[in-house]
Amino acid sequence: MSINKDQVQGRAEEIHGKVKEVTGKVLGDKNLELKGSIQKNIGAVQASVGDAQASIEKAIKKS
Repeated sequence: MSINKDQVQGRAEEIHGKVKEVTGKVLGDKNLELKGSIQKNIGAVQASVGDAQASIEKAIKKS
């Protein structure tokens, strides 16, 4: 199974978002925490899209 661009970028965004979220919690910065949470969730969606694309490509190759 190959990894596509959306999977990589999505997971990277998830990580960056989680770091921001945790940093915001530690510093008591609700704005940073919220931005991190949003970024993390957007990354998760992008990674899921990439996962779906990979699954579809795999299914097509099996056909």
